[in-house]
Amino acid sequence: MNVEERIKTEGEIPLERRTIIHLMLVTNSINDKMSLALKPFDISIQQFNVLRILRGQKGKPANLSTLNERMVTKMSNTTRLVDKLILKEFVERHICPSNRRKVEISITDKGLEQLRKLDVLITETESRLLNEFTVDELKQLNTLLHKF
Repeated sequence: MNVEERIKTEGEIPLERRTIIHLMLVTNSINDKMSLALKPFDISIQQFNVLRILRGQKGKPANLSTLNERMVTKMSNTTRLVDKLILKEFVERHICPSNRRKVEISITDKGLEQLRKLDVLITETESRLLNEFTVDELKQLNTLLHKF
Protein backbone atom coordinates (compact mmCIF):
# COMPACT_ATOMS: atom_id res chain seq x y z
CA MET A 1 0.00 0.00 0.00
CA ASN A 2 1.42 3.37 -1.01
CA VAL A 3 0.61 5.69 1.87
CA GLU A 4 0.84 8.90 -0.15
CA GLU A 5 -1.59 7.56 -2.76
CA ARG A 6 -3.92 6.20 -0.13
CA ILE A 7 -4.28 9.49 1.72
CA LYS A 8 -4.10 11.45 -1.55
CA THR A 9 -1.20 13.72 -0.74
CA GLU A 10 1.14 15.33 -3.28
CA GLY A 11 4.43 15.45 -1.42
CA GLU A 12 6.46 12.74 0.20
CA ILE A 13 5.67 12.28 3.87
CA PRO A 14 8.61 12.18 6.33
CA LEU A 15 9.59 8.56 7.09
CA GLU A 16 8.58 8.58 10.76
CA ARG A 17 5.14 10.07 10.05
CA ARG A 18 4.69 7.81 7.03
CA THR A 19 5.42 4.77 9.20
CA ILE A 20 2.86 5.75 11.83
CA ILE A 21 0.21 6.50 9.18
CA HIS A 22 0.99 3.19 7.48
CA LEU A 23 0.54 1.29 10.74
CA MET A 24 -2.76 3.08 11.38
CA LEU A 25 -4.03 2.27 7.88
CA VAL A 26 -3.06 -1.39 8.24
CA THR A 27 -4.72 -1.57 11.67
CA ASN A 28 -7.92 -0.08 10.25
CA SER A 29 -7.86 -2.53 7.34
CA ILE A 30 -7.41 -5.52 9.65
CA ASN A 31 -10.21 -4.31 11.96
CA ASP A 32 -12.52 -3.80 8.98
CA LYS A 33 -11.90 -7.34 7.70
CA MET A 34 -12.27 -8.93 11.13
CA SER A 35 -15.49 -6.96 11.79
CA LEU A 36 -16.87 -8.03 8.43
CA ALA A 37 -16.14 -11.68 9.23
CA LEU A 38 -17.92 -11.42 12.60
CA LYS A 39 -20.87 -9.36 11.35
CA PRO A 40 -23.10 -12.33 10.32
CA PHE A 41 -22.84 -13.57 13.91
CA ASP A 42 -23.77 -10.16 15.37
CA ILE A 43 -20.55 -10.13 17.39
CA SER A 44 -18.10 -7.22 17.59
CA ILE A 45 -14.33 -7.67 17.75
CA GLN A 46 -14.41 -6.59 21.39
CA GLN A 47 -17.19 -9.05 22.27
CA PHE A 48 -15.23 -11.81 20.54
CA ASN A 49 -12.18 -10.81 22.56
CA VAL A 50 -14.17 -11.01 25.84
CA LEU A 51 -15.44 -14.47 24.92
CA ARG A 52 -11.89 -15.68 24.22
CA ILE A 53 -10.64 -14.25 27.50
CA LEU A 54 -13.41 -15.99 29.41
CA ARG A 55 -12.74 -19.29 27.64
CA GLY A 56 -9.08 -18.89 28.62
CA GLN A 57 -10.16 -18.77 32.25
CA LYS A 58 -10.85 -22.52 31.94
CA GLY A 59 -14.10 -22.44 33.90
CA LYS A 60 -13.01 -19.86 36.46
CA PRO A 61 -14.99 -16.60 36.38
CA ALA A 62 -13.34 -13.26 35.66
CA ASN A 63 -14.17 -9.81 36.94
CA LEU A 64 -14.43 -6.64 34.86
CA SER A 65 -10.95 -5.56 35.87
CA THR A 66 -9.46 -8.82 34.57
CA LEU A 67 -11.31 -8.43 31.28
CA ASN A 68 -10.10 -4.84 30.90
CA GLU A 69 -6.50 -5.80 31.62
CA ARG A 70 -6.49 -8.65 29.10
CA MET A 71 -8.43 -7.05 26.25
CA VAL A 72 -6.49 -6.40 23.04
CA THR A 73 -8.49 -3.22 22.42
CA LYS A 74 -8.85 -1.38 25.72
CA MET A 75 -12.34 -0.01 26.33
CA SER A 76 -13.79 2.10 29.07
CA ASN A 77 -17.19 0.43 28.90
CA THR A 78 -16.58 -3.27 29.39
CA THR A 79 -19.80 -3.44 31.39
CA ARG A 80 -21.79 -2.59 28.26
CA LEU A 81 -19.94 -5.31 26.31
CA VAL A 82 -20.74 -7.87 28.98
CA ASP A 83 -24.39 -6.74 29.08
CA LYS A 84 -24.70 -7.40 25.33
CA LEU A 85 -23.13 -10.84 25.73
CA ILE A 86 -25.55 -11.61 28.59
CA LEU A 87 -28.51 -10.72 26.36
CA LYS A 88 -27.16 -13.20 23.78
CA GLU A 89 -26.80 -15.77 26.60
CA PHE A 90 -23.07 -16.15 25.86
CA VAL A 91 -21.97 -15.11 29.37
CA GLU A 92 -23.40 -14.99 32.88
CA ARG A 93 -22.82 -12.45 35.62
CA HIS A 94 -22.85 -13.45 39.28
CA ILE A 95 -22.26 -11.62 42.54
CA CYS A 96 -19.22 -13.04 44.30
CA PRO A 97 -20.43 -14.86 47.44
CA SER A 98 -17.39 -13.79 49.51
CA ASN A 99 -17.43 -10.13 48.37
CA ARG A 100 -20.82 -8.80 47.30
CA ARG A 101 -19.22 -5.76 45.62
CA LYS A 102 -17.35 -8.02 43.23
CA VAL A 103 -19.05 -9.15 40.03
CA GLU A 104 -17.88 -12.36 38.38
CA ILE A 105 -18.43 -13.14 34.70
CA SER A 106 -18.23 -16.59 33.15
CA ILE A 107 -18.82 -17.98 29.68
CA THR A 108 -21.86 -20.20 29.12
CA ASP A 109 -22.05 -23.42 27.11
CA LYS A 110 -23.86 -21.43 24.42
CA GLY A 111 -20.99 -18.93 24.43
CA LEU A 112 -18.43 -21.72 24.11
CA GLU A 113 -20.35 -23.24 21.20
CA GLN A 114 -20.55 -19.89 19.42
CA LEU A 115 -16.84 -19.36 20.01
CA ARG A 116 -16.03 -22.75 18.43
CA LYS A 117 -17.86 -21.63 15.28
CA LEU A 118 -16.13 -18.26 15.32
CA ASP A 119 -12.68 -19.82 15.82
CA VAL A 120 -12.84 -21.46 12.39
CA LEU A 121 -14.01 -18.25 10.74
CA ILE A 122 -11.39 -16.08 12.43
CA THR A 123 -8.59 -18.53 11.61
CA GLU A 124 -9.63 -18.41 7.94
CA THR A 125 -9.79 -14.60 8.02
CA GLU A 126 -6.35 -14.35 9.64
CA SER A 127 -4.93 -16.71 7.02
CA ARG A 128 -6.36 -14.59 4.19
CA LEU A 129 -4.97 -11.42 5.77
CA LEU A 130 -1.49 -12.91 6.06
CA ASN A 131 -1.33 -15.12 2.97
CA GLU A 132 1.27 -12.88 1.24
CA PHE A 133 3.79 -13.41 4.04
CA THR A 134 6.19 -16.29 4.51
CA VAL A 135 6.72 -17.75 7.98
CA ASP A 136 10.12 -16.03 8.15
CA GLU A 137 8.56 -12.69 7.18
CA LEU A 138 5.90 -13.08 9.88
CA LYS A 139 8.61 -13.82 12.45
CA GLN A 140 10.56 -10.77 11.30
CA LEU A 141 7.45 -8.58 11.38
CA ASN A 142 6.67 -9.73 14.92
CA THR A 143 10.24 -8.99 15.98
CA LEU A 144 9.97 -5.47 14.54
CA LEU A 145 6.54 -4.83 16.06
CA HIS A 146 7.80 -6.03 19.43
CA LYS A 147 10.15 -3.03 19.47
CA PHE A 148 7.13 -0.79 20.03
